[in-house]
Amino acid sequence: MSRRKTERLLNLVICLLSTRRPLSAEQIRHAVPGYDAANDEAFQRMFERDKTELREIGIPVQVHKDPWEDEPGYRIEREAYELPEITLEADEAAVLGLAAQVWQRATLAEAASGALLKLRAGGVQTDESSAGPLELRVDTRDPAFPGLWEAVRDRRVVRFDYRAAGSGVTLTRTVEPWGVVSRRGRWYLVGHDRERDAPRVFRLSRVSGPVTPVGRPGAVTVPGGVDIRSMVGYRDSLVPERVATVRVREGTCQWLRQTGEVTPGDDGWDLVALDFADPEWIAGSIVGFAADAEVLDPPDLRDAVIRRLKGALA
Repeated sequence: MSRRKTERLLNLVICLLSTRRPLSAEQIRHAVPGYDAANDEAFQRMFERDKTELREIGIPVQVHKDPWEDEPGYRIEREAYELPEITLEADEAAVLGLAAQVWQRATLAEAASGALLKLRAGGVQTDESSAGPLELRVDTRDPAFPGLWEAVRDRRVVRFDYRAAGSGVTLTRTVEPWGVVSRRGRWYLVGHDRERDAPRVFRLSRVSGPVTPVGRPGAVTVPGGVDIRSMVGYRDSLVPERVATVRVREGTCQWLRQTGEVTPGDDGWDLVALDFADPEWIAGSIVGFAADAEVLDPPDLRDAVIRRLKGALA
């Protein structure tokens, strides 16, 4: 959805919530920014689509027919629109805080922060510090993640260039997305590949360039009985893995510790053994811990980390 349309829908909701009496379409046209510049026919089409979209997402746009008026009026009853009072237990508030931390580095960070802000404004106390020493996060460094996540959300076909694992050849794929799944620290798109006319799994780190939406939202239907997690698990089992040895400072690098096997040390440092397949991806995860993590083996992973650190320094 474009920013202009989003703003217009938001203004329409505010207008219909704020009015004390139903407004006619013509009154709405002059009151809501985004409608006033359209001609009569274009306005009618836009207004009908906007009403339909608002109702589809659960916003009750009501029609009032006054026998003394020629045109119907529109309004959103505040009682039907507003949520009931929200009461959260301490553990539920803690979960909300943790969820916001998980997405703090992802595209949803702004939405997560906004949701917590609205809850606090409504008097709900959220706990964002309850994670203690845990370093919770969803790693979405793959540039393709935002576009593919939005395509799954909007049920919209996408097109992108994809580098094959074996040959390294880059081909253009048109995919009906079913879901985006994380497994063992890597992100995958599951969907129907139109070129191959079959279900396929795509690793996000191999997507090259932009993700381009194709067609209208709502065009994709996920077949019944599809288990996208099992599809990703099967694909992931074909990827050869190696073991990395990482030296980590005591009390830090919780994600590395939970992902691998820890051997306690006696000099303020521990050793973590990590399974990995893509050295570039795991290097990007390790550098985030800065001086608290040092790769000892294998050499190509150590070189990848050093290269990234030098790039950040430059």
